Amino acid sequence: MTKSIHLLTLSSLAALAIATPALAQQAAPAAPAAEPAEVPGDIVVTAQKRSERLVAVPLAVTAVSGASLANQQINDTAGLTRAVPALSYQAGNGPGNSSFRIRGVGTQLFSYGVESAVAVVVDGVVAPRQVQGFADLADLQRVEVLRGPQGTLFGKNATAGVINIVTEAPTNHLTGHFDATVAEKGEYRVKGSVSGPLSENVKGRISAYYNDVGGFIYNANTGRNTNGSKSWGVRGKLEWDATSNLKIKLLADMSSTDADCCSRVPVKITTPAMQTLLGNISATPTNRTVSNDGNGYYRTTTNIVSLQGDLDLGKATVTSITAFQRFTDVDQFEPDQIASNPNRYVGAFAYSQWNDNFNHVAYNNWSQELRIGSNGNSDLTYVAGVFYNHINLNRYQSRRRLTCSSGASIGAACSGTSVSQSAAMNGTYAGDNIAGFGQIDWRAVGGLHVIAGIREQYEAQRVTGSNYGPINSGDVIFPGTVVSSGTTRRSGSALTGKAGLRYEFNRNLQAYASYTRGYKAFALDIDIGTNFATQTGLAPERVNAYELGLKWSAPGGLLDINTALFRSDFTNLQVQALVTDVATGTFNTVLANAGKSRSQGFEVEATLRPVKGLSIGANFSYTDATIDVPGQSCAIQQQTGLSTYSSNTPSNTCYFKQTTTGGVTSTSSAIIDVVGGKLPATPAYRFGITPRYERDFGNLTGFIQMALNYQSSTIFALNQDPLLAQGAYTLVDGSIGVHGPDNRWSATVFVRNMFNQNYYTQLNHGTLLANTTNSGDLWANFNKDSRRYFGATVGFRF
Repeated sequence: MTKSIHLLTLSSLAALAIATPALAQQAAPAAPAAEPAEVPGDIVVTAQKRSERLVAVPLAVTAVSGASLANQQINDTAGLTRAVPALSYQAGNGPGNSSFRIRGVGTQLFSYGVESAVAVVVDGVVAPRQVQGFADLADLQRVEVLRGPQGTLFGKNATAGVINIVTEAPTNHLTGHFDATVAEKGEYRVKGSVSGPLSENVKGRISAYYNDVGGFIYNANTGRNTNGSKSWGVRGKLEWDATSNLKIKLLADMSSTDADCCSRVPVKITTPAMQTLLGNISATPTNRTVSNDGNGYYRTTTNIVSLQGDLDLGKATVTSITAFQRFTDVDQFEPDQIASNPNRYVGAFAYSQWNDNFNHVAYNNWSQELRIGSNGNSDLTYVAGVFYNHINLNRYQSRRRLTCSSGASIGAACSGTSVSQSAAMNGTYAGDNIAGFGQIDWRAVGGLHVIAGIREQYEAQRVTGSNYGPINSGDVIFPGTVVSSGTTRRSGSALTGKAGLRYEFNRNLQAYASYTRGYKAFALDIDIGTNFATQTGLAPERVNAYELGLKWSAPGGLLDINTALFRSDFTNLQVQALVTDVATGTFNTVLANAGKSRSQGFEVEATLRPVKGLSIGANFSYTDATIDVPGQSCAIQQQTGLSTYSSNTPSNTCYFKQTTTGGVTSTSSAIIDVVGGKLPATPAYRFGITPRYERDFGNLTGFIQMALNYQSSTIFALNQDPLLAQGAYTLVDGSIGVHGPDNRWSATVFVRNMFNQNYYTQLNHGTLLANTTNSGDLWANFNKDSRRYFGATVGFRF
């Protein structure tokens, strides 16, 4: 019965996609004369899958032009946090376990069987996994960041929001640009594009970039700088006016990244043996020296081909987007983070060398979207369509480490027994998603509009995998490995939607209120810690979101201001627990559903243009983001002197949990049930201000720009570990430059982190020698701009 209802809903949505134009035509005669959709100075976005003025879009959206991003030296998606309130980025050991967060909510777990909570969309094509969303930015028209659940129009991986990237389109006349940047610590960037007509009805654009960012952390063992990267990309676009009302767009995009990443830096060492193993490194909060074997890296490749057709029917446009995406990731991380080749004696610990923690992922993704959207302004505007996605993913992981029973002293060559421990995982994932969606905006009376949207979707997943070991002759199995194999299938449907009201006082002032029901599909794990014989996966993540907003654009462009008051209540938030065993020196990620989570607060964005040449952008956000999540691995320093419970377990206190099944009693490792905890990487307060002043000097134009970004303190771990915290800090960037007539050429000198403010993007206890006795060692991840550096950019245009 339920399946029949879902199929009926999908059929109704498909019918809506066909019938809506007729309905709009019937409603059109009652509409007043349409006011201009766009005037000079308007910001036009596609946040609702149709072109609209930003001030008229009833949701919290930050739109940043490609030029503004270039002015701030924002070169990749991770850097968007400097331009967008309530967007944060938490770095991991590589792109596969890094995440974006919007209003505190993001991907809390990093299995490749789980989709992200923040969708990244490039030219209408959704990245199927979050790892693909961390990319270089080049030849952009604009970036739109949509805050809050956007699943009605963008699908199941948008429970926190959407990063919508729009690249530059082919032009009617021959144009081009070239930019080159040189900065301290061996940073070199070049990018450019050429665009123009190829025939009477065909025009094209080709853009490319190459980045060589030198390492900014010194490795005392190898004598080289590390944590650098090289990347390149090429994008080609063809646009064919097939008929007077049919436009065909073909896009091909290739990119690659090769990074010697991501060495963790010791910033606090209290264990004498660890200090001996690290040599003369001074582990202070500002340390930028490591001593490891330099085996860490990640290498990614992305290939995208999409074909878009737009058929203009006058009152509506039918759009079809067909896309194929191929992505590969090969990465390797050194958990021990010391120079351990050849094997050295480290004392009484579960291992002495752990250099091999390998991961390889490859997936193919096919998607098809067909939608219809109304054109212009009328009493009824709408978007309706259908969407299909299929993904095939393969993953291989391996672990191998060595033990050492004795040596002449700590740090000396291993002279005792050495045992190799190893294990591996092979797995495949297949997923299908089909959805129908629709949203309308109907002017009921005067300036009052009613908003209603719905999405019906069906999801099917299959995971097949096996964990096994050892992987080499003579090895023993890696401790904690659950040897297993099997196939798990799961499917289900969901109905979500949106309802709201907005009131247009005039074309430049509107208020809105909305309710959104969001959904992220159930998930099956595909990880080296998965028990493939018994796994059942995670329950779907759901959210009820409420938002009140006001948008105003003052006459003459003097002031633009957008405000939003929001609250999002999540149930079954998908998270992961990092389960550590201090006795065996192992760690595994275990997927779980949190009890609940809430994100609430308010945001203000404004741009003031008081006099000619001067603009002042400002933003402020307050976010109160909390979570209830049971069974988290307790912080290492809190794992002693604990009580054991079989029932009535405590909250926010570490304990051992005792369970009895089939007459067999077992006791857990030290865990904590977090209630009302803070979401990681989510500062309560963020504030930014970006003044820019331009002035003409004859036929030249000079400019100066500053950017100040403040964030309050935050934590890094779901288990609320008080040692893994980042204090409040402020970053100030600046640039000064000149450009010629019609911006034909430009030259800019810039500084990042002007006042040399130290900050972390991640903080960990580490793994080697980490136990309840040695719990004070801390290791950090840094961005390059956690230290001041200078650079210069020159550009040419024609």
